[in-house]
Amino acid sequence: MLLELRAENYAVIDHAVATFGNGLNLLTGETGAGKSILVDALALLMGGRAASDVVRHGAEKAVVSCVFEATAGAEAILEANGIDVESTEILLRREVNASGKGRVFLNNQPATVAVLRQLAPELALVHSQAETMGAFDQAQQRGLLDRFAGVNTNTGLGKDLVIDLRERLKSHKGLDVTQAGENIRTAYALWRDAREELDRLSADEQERLRMVDLWIFQRGEIADANIASAEEDDQLEAEKRVLANAEKLYTAAMNAQEVLYENEASAESSLAAAQKHLEELARYDPSFTEAATQIANARAAVADISETARHYAENINASPERLAEIEDRLAALDRLKRKYGKTLAEVIAYGDDVSAKLNEVENREALIEQAKKTLAECEHIYTCVAQDLTETRTASARKLEKLAEQQINDLAMQVRFRVEVAPQKEQSFWTAMGWDHVECLIATNAGEPLKPLEEIASGGEMSRVMLALKVSVEEGGADRTKRRIPLPRTLVFDEIDIGIGGRAAEAVGAKLKALSKHQQVLCVTHLPQIAAFADQHFLVEKSEKEGRTRTQIRQMKDEERTGEIARMISGATVTETSLKHAEQMLKASR
Repeated sequence: MLLELRAENYAVIDHAVATFGNGLNLLTGETGAGKSILVDALALLMGGRAASDVVRHGAEKAVVSCVFEATAGAEAILEANGIDVESTEILLRREVNASGKGRVFLNNQPATVAVLRQLAPELALVHSQAETMGAFDQAQQRGLLDRFAGVNTNTGLGKDLVIDLRERLKSHKGLDVTQAGENIRTAYALWRDAREELDRLSADEQERLRMVDLWIFQRGEIADANIASAEEDDQLEAEKRVLANAEKLYTAAMNAQEVLYENEASAESSLAAAQKHLEELARYDPSFTEAATQIANARAAVADISETARHYAENINASPERLAEIEDRLAALDRLKRKYGKTLAEVIAYGDDVSAKLNEVENREALIEQAKKTLAECEHIYTCVAQDLTETRTASARKLEKLAEQQINDLAMQVRFRVEVAPQKEQSFWTAMGWDHVECLIATNAGEPLKPLEEIASGGEMSRVMLALKVSVEEGGADRTKRRIPLPRTLVFDEIDIGIGGRAAEAVGAKLKALSKHQQVLCVTHLPQIAAFADQHFLVEKSEKEGRTRTQIRQMKDEERTGEIARMISGATVTETSLKHAEQMLKASR
């Protein structure tokens, strides 16, 4: 959800801040006040094209920023691009210099416009005067249909799902329609991995044969070394240090034993004398009992340490032969590490890898034959699952297009509408979302053929079509009570009311209100019938100060809304009649 939008030195805006809430957020104001400029600013933050003419005259740069609630998908995109996620919010900021150059920041860290465009489908879909069809691409259209059908192609893969999918297809038990999205992702992963494995086995056969002699030598060299463990060199280094310093270690251990226990002024003797005096004190004053006990424990500890030092000294083996043997062994292991890895663990892993490659060469024909069988099985699995998904989408498309056509025609349009599902069965079109090309087609005039939306609909019509589609999906889709949160979380509409009025305007307002129950909606409107439905009503005002035009935005209180809606009804002169009419509209919308 969009929490805040800021613009500084952007077009006619010197400084404006808007804090948005849940539900339906409506922006109204006089014509030319700058309502659409704010929508354009948000489109810029979604990765729209920037131009130097957006910088306010006389300023060095324009700055637009916003704060969104984070989503799991958005956080994953940030992390994939090396951007820290520090809270439950995501801060987007974009600067445009008067020279045309700009900078992007995400969570106050440098980023690129490409990352903004990756984030956009998770955060907001903007239908502004400049952004009509661009944001509603084929992926968005397919996503709407899948949401209507209850298909979730974003579910992660699990081992159990892979096994279940294989077994169901082998036993011809059929597929669970409610898992269509999970099935297609699993099937695609199986097929992709099988294809990559066959490609790997089949590639560079001549090069592999040239490498066989080298691999045999490397495997033998590592095997002949008889590496005891990945820690052998560390253990030998420790033993080497002891042997190389045997005399010093013996002297230090015996001196410690003598100071602790043997000589007349040893620590143990001093503690014994102290213990005797404390026990004498304790006979008369019990408060010294604990002290006497502590000294007795200290004497025991000193005795133990002294014995350990003596035992260590007696077991030191100053063997030049063993030292030479260790040094030779370490030199041999170092040679292996220089050739095959930084550590013995890497050397062992390299040997295992070479052995696996030789095994592949020796059993190549059998391995390739098995890989071909696996790939054929995975191709069969994918085609079955993809066909199942096509049938699910096609059936849902027929339902969605009827609902959407009715919803669109409620909005002062007379159209024919169709959702086309075209399976593209060539393997080059296989994806984790299936092989279907989903496209919305529309005819706005009787007798005209159905054509893609971007070829027919104007900006205002496109916004209304999007509104009708979204409402149809949310109110008529499968299993509405259990469905995931829709993405993007925020929908923005501009010019949605061009060419309509009266009952059609009320219908638009009602549909915006219905849609806002599921997603945050921002809408610029010129019609009082729509403005009356707002959960948060913002007034965009233009004023003149010190010879410069300035645009400001503020959220109106309930008592102010009546006057603004009355102005929208009657124009510059607000009458008693328009005020009463505005009160009635607000009451009816509630």
